[in-house]
Amino acid sequence: MKKKGKELKHKEKKEEQTKKVKKIFKDEGKLSEELEKLKAENVELKDALLRKVAEFENYKRRTDNEQANLLKYTGEHIITSLLPVIDDFERSLKHIKDAKDVNTVYDGLKIVFDKLMKTLNEQGISKIVAVGKQFDVEFHEAIMQKREEGVKPHTVLDEIETGYIYKDRVIRHSKVIVSEDLTEETVAENNVSETKNEEKEN
Repeated sequence: MKKKGKELKHKEKKEEQTKKVKKIFKDEGKLSEELEKLKAENVELKDALLRKVAEFENYKRRTDNEQANLLKYTGEHIITSLLPVIDDFERSLKHIKDAKDVNTVYDGLKIVFDKLMKTLNEQGISKIVAVGKQFDVEFHEAIMQKREEGVKPHTVLDEIETGYIYKDRVIRHSKVIVSEDLTEETVAENNVSETKNEEKEN
């Protein structure tokens, strides 16, 4: 009885071990499947990442080219708008030799000049109004001072070279002649006179 009991117990133990081994193999099989699945997913993710990197590089290259072209040809619109004015100048130069009336030549050139200024205005370029204005370092460059009776000090009397503004930026200051501050000059002259008088008295 005891022997049979031992054999039965041994058999049960062996069967249990067999089940455990089978379970281990089954689990290993599942793990292998999972691993293969993860490997496949990893390959897909790598491919997707490489595609995205390539797409980004292409986008970056295209954007860089567009920006480079934008900078390279940034003045194209202005130049294109000036071409008709250049055509008018060429036509005027061809006929100017045959012109007998100076006024006719002047009128023709004036028309072309006005067309040029209109085109520049349309592009945001405008003249700086200087004469009669108070001197302003933001817009004017004084190249000379001049005594002028009845005019406020530091008033722009004359313009030697026209200044221009592009949109909201000064691209060339007006070169101007400015009225002297007679008050300061008079005070200086009075001081000199007083000094001379004191020296004579002494």
